[in-house]
Amino acid sequence: MHPLDLGILIAYLLLVTVIALVVMRRTRTGDDLFLAGRSLGWGVIGLSLFASNISSTTLIGLAGAAYASGIAVANYEWMAGLVLVFMALFVIPVFLRQRISTVPGYLGLRYDGWCQRYFSGLTIFMSIVVDTAGGLFAGALVMSFFFPGVPLSWWCVGMAVFAGLYTAAGGLRAVVYTDAVQAVVLLAGSAAITWFVFERFDFDWSAAMAAVPADHLSLIRPLDDASLPGLGTLVGVPILGFWYWATNQYITQRLLGARSLDDARWGALLAGALKLLPLLTMVLPGALALVLYPGLAQPDQVFPKLVHELLPIGFKGLVIAGLFAAIMSTIDSTLNSATTLIIKDFVEPARAQRGRPALSPTQEARWGRLTTLGLMTVAALWAPQISQFEGLFAYLQQAFSVVVPPVVVVFLAGLFWQRATARAARRTLLGGHALGVAFFVAGQWGAWPWHFTLTVGLVTALCALLMVVLSLRDPQGQALPLPGYANPEALARWQPGDLAIHPPRAGWRGAALDYRLQAAVVVALTAWMLVVFW
Repeated sequence: MHPLDLGILIAYLLLVTVIALVVMRRTRTGDDLFLAGRSLGWGVIGLSLFASNISSTTLIGLAGAAYASGIAVANYEWMAGLVLVFMALFVIPVFLRQRISTVPGYLGLRYDGWCQRYFSGLTIFMSIVVDTAGGLFAGALVMSFFFPGVPLSWWCVGMAVFAGLYTAAGGLRAVVYTDAVQAVVLLAGSAAITWFVFERFDFDWSAAMAAVPADHLSLIRPLDDASLPGLGTLVGVPILGFWYWATNQYITQRLLGARSLDDARWGALLAGALKLLPLLTMVLPGALALVLYPGLAQPDQVFPKLVHELLPIGFKGLVIAGLFAAIMSTIDSTLNSATTLIIKDFVEPARAQRGRPALSPTQEARWGRLTTLGLMTVAALWAPQISQFEGLFAYLQQAFSVVVPPVVVVFLAGLFWQRATARAARRTLLGGHALGVAFFVAGQWGAWPWHFTLTVGLVTALCALLMVVLSLRDPQGQALPLPGYANPEALARWQPGDLAIHPPRAGWRGAALDYRLQAAVVVALTAWMLVVFW
């Protein structure tokens, strides 16, 4: 790398370090460490949601999948906008009304402590083994490309230590504010790649599109498509998206730390609008690379190939800084969220059951920092093992597809159906995950030919049927109170009044601040994108 590129990368790392040190001085209690004192504004929430989601696995995985099979992989991205609209309308008001500290805590309020602990443990496992380790592996893969003399395992350890230290020091506030900076760097870096890729086609959109096979530029693919069938986009991708955006602690924690309901909704919708950009800045360059660099043996090498071959001095440093931003934004988020779950859902309840005094705010922060460092170590050790899987993006999506269906069913039933009972929720979680594992194993052995997105839809339907039958047969369901705010259980369910704006706003400024108008804009832009790339 040129010294200028190294200088840009070092400047970025120093900026993140300075932000973490400044924030650390304001992080004294557990509430500061886990929820930033519930003081986050909509701008940093939206940028942080985007940065945490656009991880190094996304940069590498999207480009590689687009190179291998086309732009349909972008369906995971634009679908997120629709899921975030759904959240702004139906999920966020319920979560904030309950003032929960963890997403599994909602299941504890709506159902029982067993559901909370089960889902919390599952989330901790997925956060460290899938999200954090996957982010480390993807980042190490690219860094090894540019610095081939450094072993991949060293990169995993080094990045884990850097992200783990500033996350332990500054907590969620450090995560969110560094994410905001990282989102800007990430957008600038990915835009630079797009610019120089299209430069190879003389900035002629028609020429670029004509150079790529037609089936590579279609978002909705045939039913028998091996990469992402169209039916899978309709029935499987929304379910995966709801799991990721609504029930995933490392994403939703920013919304729980919002200073108001409006800030949470506006932040979610800002992230939804930003999620339309990856098709243009991350997926299309990967598809066009098929023309520039045909015959690559490993699709996951497309992103580093574009950076190494196309970018001039200075821009390469910007993109690698963006990659580091993506790596850090994922790792810091997952470490902080997993720490929050361990302390809030396991340590504190265990102390209460044993009759021990509750952790003081400073003790809570100390325990949280030590837990973060421990999780950092586990992720760094596991990350190199991901090289045993066929593809990075496949590793992530197939791992999620096993655990998602029953969780989505239990959450949606809790939000919208009064008769859903704790006993039915417990059995649906256990039965649904056993069913998911069975389908996953059958698929690995070649005995189940369906794409995993179709399997997700099927297993979700079976889990919904199981939840309904068990709840209706459960005598506890007969005793549930009638709808209304007069009883505590109803507070854990969505109410029609949650759609209202309090206080109402008039005039053009009020219309601009109306989250419902913002949601309509996100939906309209998504529809336009689908028309163009159908």
